[in-house]
Amino acid sequence: MIDNLIQTMSERLDAQIPALTTIDQYWNGTQPAAYLSPEAREALGERLRVLSVNYPRLAVSALAERLSVAGFRTSGPDTEPDSELWRIWRANGMEVASSQAHVDALAYGRSYVIVWANDRGPLITVESPKNVTVQRDPATGEVVAAFKRWAADGYGAGALYGPDEIVLVRNRVAAGDGAALPSTGWQVVEKIPNPFGVVPVVPLVNSGRLHEYDGASEMTPVTALSDALAKILTDSLVTSEYYARPRRWATGLEIVEDADGKPVKPFSAALDDVWQSEHPESKFGQFPAADLGSYGDMVATITQQIGAMSGLPPHFLGLHGDQPASADAIRSAEAQLVARAQAKQLMFGHGWAQVAKLAIAARDGSDVHRLDVQTVWSSAETRTPAQAADAAAKLAGIGVPLSVVLADQLGYSPAQIERVREARRAEALDGLATTLPDLLAVTNG
Repeated sequence: MIDNLIQTMSERLDAQIPALTTIDQYWNGTQPAAYLSPEAREALGERLRVLSVNYPRLAVSALAERLSVAGFRTSGPDTEPDSELWRIWRANGMEVASSQAHVDALAYGRSYVIVWANDRGPLITVESPKNVTVQRDPATGEVVAAFKRWAADGYGAGALYGPDEIVLVRNRVAAGDGAALPSTGWQVVEKIPNPFGVVPVVPLVNSGRLHEYDGASEMTPVTALSDALAKILTDSLVTSEYYARPRRWATGLEIVEDADGKPVKPFSAALDDVWQSEHPESKFGQFPAADLGSYGDMVATITQQIGAMSGLPPHFLGLHGDQPASADAIRSAEAQLVARAQAKQLMFGHGWAQVAKLAIAARDGSDVHRLDVQTVWSSAETRTPAQAADAAAKLAGIGVPLSVVLADQLGYSPAQIERVREARRAEALDGLATTLPDLLAVTNG
């Protein structure tokens, strides 16, 4: 049973490698220049192997930078963020790792988070879909098994996660650097009881459709358009190299041949040379230079289509950059991008809440199914510090609690909010010209 499950999930990992590798090429701007014609390739020689217009990467990074987890609420939507849970989050380096998880989920369509416990407390790690895959219940969509594999000490190693136990396995076939791990031949090394009662592997899936469990890459809708844009720019470079400079012509000259019978150029191509002929019927002239303006029009058209497909505003794409936009114009242009980011917050927020539940269970042994956790996000909107402060002041003026204003409007973390509250208490005691112990003594007396 275990062997068959590991084989199935290993084969699933192998099957997805080509698609993930293609995404990596577009992310790094090293995708094959399939759009380059043989004539253009010959004309350019080794001077331009690949021209990358990396809008696919921008489509991911523009969304990822607006996805910032600010904390977790553990008792309901109206409570303050849990400062102890945020301490666990920071202890695991999740302020950075969560951003990497968002980038992978947006680029690959999915990423994974594994929660466990060690001597120092809850352990949270972010995993790539190149190493981790899950199996779901076809009826409920719930994760019922997960498998992670990696190369260690020259051999293949893996962990099969189930709701009742974690099975550590090792492959007897040596795996060198970059070698593919086989799907069969795994041997059980150790079985560890799973105290959570659920699979401690949480998928972060970038999906907008039902049963799209592997998610969809934000790069896919713009990769073909990016190739088309690269093709137009490559053609423009070839044209500028060979046709943008006027070509000169001459008639009425005797054609001189070399010893091999090949025509010899009658004039030098140096810019400061003067062409002259003693033959009275000789004539000189030049062809008009190629107009590169049409390429600019095509580039603008394709770039606009990329913006429409990705939700990127014009000033992100370099369009209409000749006139500085006002703050209101920027907010209007970014409305679609902000809406997409807020949708991703809802999508990934459920996964991060599950991660937080597992972290709490690892800390104090709570039942994961009975916990209620809500993910708190920083605002996805573009606002100046003055605008954010003005909105916060107005909300505080109508009685909204300070902690809520700091979290929702200014994006303060639980630790920052607690520091502000401690500073306000210290200021209040300073105003009374007393200390907290003295004040308690007077109150108790």
